[in-house]
Amino acid sequence: MSFMKVPVVDVHIDNFKETWPSMLLAVRTASFIALDTELSGLGTRKALLAQSIEDRYKAICHAARTRSVLSLGIASFKELSDKPGGTYLSQVYNLTLLCMDEYIIEPQSVQFLVQHGFDFNKQYAKGIPYHKGNDKLNECRGQNIRALFLEIIQSKKPLILHNGLIDLAFLYQCFYAHLPDQLMTFTADLSEMFPAGVYDTKYASEFETRFVSSYLEYAYKKCRRENTRLINANNSHLSIEFCNYQQMFTGYIDYRYCNLPEADKEVTEQRKVGICERFSAYGWCPNGVKCSLSHNTDLIIDEDERIKDDKRKKRKARRKRRQNTMELSDNPTESAAADNMSPNDVPPYKLPCDNSGVQPEIMDTGEVVQGKLLSDAQSPEDFLGDKESEDNLGGGAETHREFLSHSKEKENNPADQKSTETEEVVEKNKMEKYEGGTHRAGFDAFMTGFIMAYILMWKNGGNESTRMDPWLPDCYNKLYLSGKAMPLQICKSSFSKSSKAHQAKIELVWGKH
Repeated sequence: MSFMKVPVVDVHIDNFKETWPSMLLAVRTASFIALDTELSGLGTRKALLAQSIEDRYKAICHAARTRSVLSLGIASFKELSDKPGGTYLSQVYNLTLLCMDEYIIEPQSVQFLVQHGFDFNKQYAKGIPYHKGNDKLNECRGQNIRALFLEIIQSKKPLILHNGLIDLAFLYQCFYAHLPDQLMTFTADLSEMFPAGVYDTKYASEFETRFVSSYLEYAYKKCRRENTRLINANNSHLSIEFCNYQQMFTGYIDYRYCNLPEADKEVTEQRKVGICERFSAYGWCPNGVKCSLSHNTDLIIDEDERIKDDKRKKRKARRKRRQNTMELSDNPTESAAADNMSPNDVPPYKLPCDNSGVQPEIMDTGEVVQGKLLSDAQSPEDFLGDKESEDNLGGGAETHREFLSHSKEKENNPADQKSTETEEVVEKNKMEKYEGGTHRAGFDAFMTGFIMAYILMWKNGGNESTRMDPWLPDCYNKLYLSGKAMPLQICKSSFSKSSKAHQAKIELVWGKH
């Protein structure tokens, strides 16, 4: 079973100064930087999908001004020039934050965050303090979150996000300056803040790789699978290395163990339950943990690949029959039966869940709600135990290459236990949806960066892709917009001006160089 061990550095007020040099080095030496946030709420969901993009931006601004960032994930990716193209050193940080201004925290956000492992006691006891809006006194100097965000801007490295418009608004309001009232002004500011470009992996997953679905976990696991296939075929592939942190960091590292599933009895049993059709499409389900259908992303990808493969086989069979018209005419009944048969004799696997009253446009905000508020837990197969967190903490860097191991053999249960087995699978699915790590923002940032690194490698055939300028012209400064055929373009037009707060801040930033 192929897997990666991803070290996530847990950063809070007690070790912020200690980890500061490491974070600065990671930012300054990175080829690109991926960010992710956990938020205290988003406000009215319908307003986030207003037809007018300007109205949508106003709703996002209201949310950013009245809510807060609870945690920030930073993942740096440094391309290693002395190794084959597509090899990166990644450093991942999860910062627990505490906004010192008054802010709204929505009850449903608290409920889901707690269910998925967020520790509010830790946040209030050890959260790194910050103020929103414009700078107060010398907040942009010293060792604090605003200064760290300025370092990211000063690095002039490409910024990678997933479904990133809301992230950018919260990052701007919480760590940079007061959000401008006009969307045109906001995009003008962003174009100057990140001259190397902003890349949205949701947009890239939709329009570059053309994945069936594009929510974060789906896109990440799909890239992992495709990359493993390249490895097994001895083709150019993406390789990720991680640091072996010094002994002083031992207590701050949380390892995430990510594996690719094998076809075993457990997966077969989950097929009896069926896949939640809504979760499969959007990465979110209104029933949440109460849904009786599977939310297992690996099974969803299995099914999507099976459907695609079956369609390919049917097309190939039809072509073969057309080429051999003699044989078809000799046995027309068999030919017609073959055209109408179900692929691989497998019954429909994706099923609608109970909640039928949810409108499709509301479903499309599901990933935003999930990703920023409640980040649905990944299945236990993805992460092994935490007991190995102190292993391999020597000096230098270690390459965690993907490799294969044998799955455990399991005994078949008697046929008369099928009903009990199905009930157990349903209960297991519910447990999976409750379980989650405490480092979602950090690991989500890593997943976002991994997707970008894979797409860069895939588009450039394994060559050293971050040397290009820009990397992906079709994705450069384009943000995904739910329900819209066109992305939001980050640019400064002849009709827009930068905000005064940004002008003052950016002069200070570039004045340091």
